[in-house]
Amino acid sequence: MHGLVLLDENNSVLRNAILWNDVRTTKECEEIYKRVGKKKLLDITKNLALEGFTLPKILWVKNNEPKIFKKVKKFLLPKDYVRYKITGEIHTDYSDAAGTLLLNQTTKQWSREICELLNIDPLICPSLINSHEKVGTVTHHVAEITKLSTTTSVFAGATDNACGAIGSNVLENGKVLASIGTSGVILSYEESNNKDFNGKVHYFNHAVPDAYYTMGVTLSAGHSMAWFKNTFAPNVSYQQLLSEIEYIPAESNGLLFTSYIVGERTPHVDSNIRGSFIGIDTSHDMKYFTRAVLEGITFSLNESIEIFRRNGNRMDTIVSIGGGTKNNTWLQIQADIFEAQIAKLTNEQGSGMRAAILAAVGCGWYKTLKKCASILINTHTVYYPKQENSKKYKELYSLYQEIYGNTKHLDERLKNFRY
Repeated sequence: MHGLVLLDENNSVLRNAILWNDVRTTKECEEIYKRVGKKKLLDITKNLALEGFTLPKILWVKNNEPKIFKKVKKFLLPKDYVRYKITGEIHTDYSDAAGTLLLNQTTKQWSREICELLNIDPLICPSLINSHEKVGTVTHHVAEITKLSTTTSVFAGATDNACGAIGSNVLENGKVLASIGTSGVILSYEESNNKDFNGKVHYFNHAVPDAYYTMGVTLSAGHSMAWFKNTFAPNVSYQQLLSEIEYIPAESNGLLFTSYIVGERTPHVDSNIRGSFIGIDTSHDMKYFTRAVLEGITFSLNESIEIFRRNGNRMDTIVSIGGGTKNNTWLQIQADIFEAQIAKLTNEQGSGMRAAILAAVGCGWYKTLKKCASILINTHTVYYPKQENSKKYKELYSLYQEIYGNTKHLDERLKNFRY
């Protein structure tokens, strides 16, 4: 999602792809606001200009690599390029297009207005297609390499988070997804795109036709846990590291962690903020720090949940997927902090299962994504909030929310000392 692949007139790649987590584009985001305007951008795309999105990357190449940019005839998202190499057909689906900052969400067409304001030829935008639609079949060349039949159908696919929602049966109002991978996502199904979150969360087209989803993002979720382990316990397995946290009471004896180690997205669009441990004393050993990291990641995700609840979204049951499901204590922490039931799925096959659901509907085996998902996706365990823990976490969360404002000015000054 958000990545940029540039093709020339022969559909050959012009440069290395620029991926979603590349943040070289701060100046280009400022350029978008200056030339398009924040209000117009929100009205058209429902999203703010963030460094990770595709349009700022296009502008970066335009501004910094003009010779390459002159040769651009099409841009694609990474999965679309892989699909092109399999089929010889060029498309992107609506869910990925919505993450470029070039799609008019209301008309479901590329925005000629944004392109014109930024001097971008709208013809470089690929054709649009629904996620479950067939785009072609395997070429003879690919069939020879893979031994697949040339009659093998290939479908458009969708973004990771739209697929995550399908594979978690988040396909109707009231369904919510918590996906904890490298980054963390709270995703809510939306029937329309007429809610006004003022850009605090992302608003994207769903893989479900004519539906949408809103999404809050923690930039460093599982990444924070991986950083902590690799830095402080490199020779210990995750299972060993997490083995004692269930014996640590909620609130980690007054130790707080903020997961801003690569900046933050929701609710603070801030690439300069950095993480911190607050409240360290001599009673805190490795198991306290470990639990504090898990609690801090979950507090960050809870900020997205609060935004959704303030806007009237129901958050009674949340389906948890990804690394956040690998430890029962972390699932209970999610239930306690979110004050919601947390559902763990029976099948955690991830992207493979979700892509299979799209293909199954595309093949006509099921009439709708919802019908297919209801048959293939089942709940394994439900974790319920413990009121005593939720009460403690509510008090601790209010302190957690003060850390950003109280450390922002320090991080801005510390920026001058970073490599």
